[in-house]
Amino acid sequence: MSASGDGDADMAFCAELVRSHDFDRYAATLFVEPPRRRALLALYAFNVEVVRVRDQVSQPLPGEIRLQWWSDTLAGTAHGGIEGNPVAAELLRATGQHGLPVAALAQLIEAHLFDLYNDPMPTLTALEAYAADTDGALFALAARILDQGSEAVDHLARHAGVAQGIARAIARLPIDASRRQLFVPLDLLERHGSNEADAYAGKETPALRQTLNDLVDVALKHLDAAQQLLSEAPPSARRAFLPLVLVRRDLDRMAQADSDLFAPQERSRLATLWTLWKASRTRVFRM
Repeated sequence: MSASGDGDADMAFCAELVRSHDFDRYAATLFVEPPRRRALLALYAFNVEVVRVRDQVSQPLPGEIRLQWWSDTLAGTAHGGIEGNPVAAELLRATGQHGLPVAALAQLIEAHLFDLYNDPMPTLTALEAYAADTDGALFALAARILDQGSEAVDHLARHAGVAQGIARAIARLPIDASRRQLFVPLDLLERHGSNEADAYAGKETPALRQTLNDLVDVALKHLDAAQQLLSEAPPSARRAFLPLVLVRRDLDRMAQADSDLFAPQERSRLATLWTLWKASRTRVFRM
């Protein structure tokens, strides 16, 4: 039983939270056996809660307090316990059941402190580190839930996370630019004669387009490395990386010369499910 006293309700709450706010990961869990799906949904619901902090506060300090509560919860020092918080209850259940390293979860929280401020992402190296500590950590933790985890799988997860994180940074550019937040690295912008103002203006310039093209190329290199390593991973861990097929689809679209990266390009849920279903039947992902 969860700490909140109603395990089924907690599980259902997490599933709905992920379905509503992170459909890609929610859809990927549908191709995993139910006992492990529950732990994956707990992990992804925790991530949703951490990511959403930026949208729920108007100043950094309240956001830091919310993120600190999650850090304290993982450390077992949160004031007032976790009663009434179904995500925390399910996360602690999954952490105990599957031996998830608290350090990786804490690092994910710390990385998202960056979200609370309007400082631009300074360099490509910084963006890669941010993506590795967030999306990469989720891949590694999901693989641990489905398998035992290993250094090789963690290496695979880093490449997968960087590819996904960069794709997400490009896809979210219109939203981030509207609130004067920038995840596109400044060093890449400056290399092509662009700057923050171009990104915040909300429309492509040749220099900005070249910057984004470079980012797509970097993401594709990480994705290619991840997919090469995936074939060597334990079969039981591979389903954790099923969302990579969505990353490939998105990056291929972004690489097209006529794509407007400031225009909304949301995938339909049907397209997401169809893409994942087809991939799940391939040799790499077949269980």
